[in-house]
Amino acid sequence: MQRPGIRTVQGELEAALAGLVDGERQPVDGAGRTDAGVHAAGQVIAFTYRGRLDGSALEAALNGLLPPDIAIRDVRRVRPAFHPRRAARYRDYRYTIWNGPRSPLRERQALWVRAPLDVAAMERAGRAFIGPHDFSAFGAVVGGRSPVRTVHAVRVRRQGLLVTIDVRANAFLRGMVRRIVAVLLDVGRGTLNEEGVRQALAGRKPARNGAAAPARGLCLRRVVYGRRAEGDATDDGDD
Repeated sequence: MQRPGIRTVQGELEAALAGLVDGERQPVDGAGRTDAGVHAAGQVIAFTYRGRLDGSALEAALNGLLPPDIAIRDVRRVRPAFHPRRAARYRDYRYTIWNGPRSPLRERQALWVRAPLDVAAMERAGRAFIGPHDFSAFGAVVGGRSPVRTVHAVRVRRQGLLVTIDVRANAFLRGMVRRIVAVLLDVGRGTLNEEGVRQALAGRKPARNGAAAPARGLCLRRVVYGRRAEGDATDDGDD
């Protein structure tokens, strides 16, 4: 998403593309929005390119123009009607938590939580989100679209002092993953139980007063394409 006066990934990509075609600006479409502070390791974008470079040469040229914190890979041609957001079958997000002593390097891409977390309780509570649900209590609905999303999996795992929360769904409301994480953190701290999670999901008011985990721990890991089930949502607005 571009914002006037603010540096964005989309803006940097469009500037790099313009540098290859005599300054002609072409819009870049992404499979999902990632707001300020959110990371993306598997974002998929589409754009129109009318130059002469093939895929590998175009990839190298763009990476040569992009700033050090942005890189692209696996450039390929697609049919003109392809749109990375509408064609996506599902998306995988991961939220990372550093559950140990202060570690400035870890905390650049993870949320620091000092108190011990009950990962088993978080895993059990996460199952409440699986399936098709109205997620009005866990995200913002844009443009009158349906708040129903289908979550395929929620996995909470610990490896040493790292705790990860993986969420896979056909699409997301804006802020949905970070609000899910905030609720599961309450479960891990012992201030909320599984039944409380189910009650929050069944409600229509913002769960836990709209509390959301900080953006820096969230990463869009993968976007998967293929035949979607009939009725699957295609819009994605997580941040």
